[in-house]
Amino acid sequence: MTQIANDIPVPVRARPAVGGGLLLAVISATTFGLSGPLAAGLLANGWSPGAIVLGRMGIAAVAVAPFAVRALRGRWRLLRGQIGQIMVYGVLAVAGAQFCYFSAVATMDVAPALLIEYTAPAAVVAWLWLRRGQRPRRLTVAGAAVAAVGLILVLDLTSGAHLAWSGVAWALAAMIGATAYFLISADTDTGLPPLALAGVGLTIGAVTLGVLGVTGLLPMRASAAPVAYAVGDLPWWAPFALLGLVTAALAYVTGIEASRRLGSRVASFVALLEVVAAVVFAWLLVDQLPGPLQFLGGLLVVGGVVAVKLGDRTPVS
Repeated sequence: MTQIANDIPVPVRARPAVGGGLLLAVISATTFGLSGPLAAGLLANGWSPGAIVLGRMGIAAVAVAPFAVRALRGRWRLLRGQIGQIMVYGVLAVAGAQFCYFSAVATMDVAPALLIEYTAPAAVVAWLWLRRGQRPRRLTVAGAAVAAVGLILVLDLTSGAHLAWSGVAWALAAMIGATAYFLISADTDTGLPPLALAGVGLTIGAVTLGVLGVTGLLPMRASAAPVAYAVGDLPWWAPFALLGLVTAALAYVTGIEASRRLGSRVASFVALLEVVAAVVFAWLLVDQLPGPLQFLGGLLVVGGVVAVKLGDRTPVS
């Protein structure tokens, strides 16, 4: 039976480097949060979402590949033995989640699209409960509710936003991809090192996006003009390098390692900090200053994450 790291309650003493896992999860969420503001500058210059995502995945795949090969140490049988799950990870969790999210944004406001996608942590808890019988504790449920309220404030949904049913469908599909990311990343039964899973997943994701581009399903537009940010103009390749190396390569590697240490449930809720990070980076890079309610929402998200973490702990017997 496939084992999901730390999703079955165990004594705190038995959990390896939980503190380090939380740090890695925060790094992953923060670096993921940088991607939106960086991409906003490129989008304003005429870049298509498909071209940005393809370039981001391609750069990340090339950057992680040497480390993935080294982590495998010639154990290619691990890839062959888990080819089905690896394909699901690359196509659904990496390429699919991003493609569906950008498709949602094309027909609805960004805030509700992102909120729908970030119901993934609740989907992870529901999956573990229904599929594995891991009933969440009351504190976990309460933390999820607090985090959800915080997300509504952070995303400024209280001002009212138009919802298109086609966009809702795409956002729900993105949520499925995000749920798959957390569940597969936390699977310790495959024997795949985190670096190997990240490298192969990014490669499959890039190839998938490339195929979508060639077939015309994902428009590809680019521009060599300088990109304007609040901190000044940058050559087009600078934000692209950050998108590939920091918001993808570093984000996926640390995210997978964090999921292995924390389990899919806790890791998915810590990942909610990505929204808070995105708000802060948007303020710094594209001069979008969050309002008081958004700051309050950020505090609620953090509080919800802490509650989920406390609810996941089991006293030492």
